[in-house]
Amino acid sequence: MIQKILIAVAGLGKCEQMLKMLMEIPSIQRADVTILHVVPPQVTADLMAEKLTAGGKILADAIEYLKLDPAKVNVRLKQGEPKDTVCQVAEEEQADLIIMGSRGLSRLESILSNSVSQYVFQLTSRPMLLVNDDVTIKRINRILVGYNNSVPAQESLKLALFMLRDIKGSQLLLTQVKPDKKSADALIKPEQDPIFAPAINEAKKQGVAYKCIVAGGNTGKEICNAAEEFHADMIILGSPERRPSIAKNLPDLDRLLGKSTSDYVRVKTPCALLLTRSVS
Repeated sequence: MIQKILIAVAGLGKCEQMLKMLMEIPSIQRADVTILHVVPPQVTADLMAEKLTAGGKILADAIEYLKLDPAKVNVRLKQGEPKDTVCQVAEEEQADLIIMGSRGLSRLESILSNSVSQYVFQLTSRPMLLVNDDVTIKRINRILVGYNNSVPAQESLKLALFMLRDIKGSQLLLTQVKPDKKSADALIKPEQDPIFAPAINEAKKQGVAYKCIVAGGNTGKEICNAAEEFHADMIILGSPERRPSIAKNLPDLDRLLGKSTSDYVRVKTPCALLLTRSVS
């Protein structure tokens, strides 16, 4: 399910730590990895040469730190607008997963700071693992899935089980948020909620331990609260493509419209966040 990974690097940091943890997961160890560094356009040849030399050093440091099988690694040093180049390379490499750093900025802050990760998230149709600067990178053992039996939620479930099934002692945290606390509290045993039934059956088939969590209130806030309370190492959340086709070439404008669950969790997440994408 994850056979090709693209990681965009800008200097050793949380992204490389995250990839190192991912490569400890048996189901991901056979994946091919493309390590990308993008050098923005420069005004002089001397400055371009300087930036390319520095970019080569960044890639070399990443390779040394990650210690991946050379036969499984593709290194790319590209010149261009970083936001567009990451999307372009993801398509060229047919990446099953994009890994990028994120500063956890709000939509407006992302626009004002020209956020690369937010731009890529808006345009890509590929799963994207965002690693905020202020989260602690942990070995993957517990994955929380925001689950409501929708197509994006089912895709998130498949990806979580793919990662957890070969990890000894792993646990799937199925989390459903109802509109209000009263309806959530009415469920004495969350496992009895019929929405969870297909996910529970699939987890049992694959031998993955699970826990069902039902909360009431704001979906994004309750998902983050559950991740913190139950010590999730990663959140996997479905983020369907809702933009009208006319807005697909206007990602910055589109970021000003509305407020989605994935936007809230992207900013507030206490752990690594993997967003799956599907067309609604």
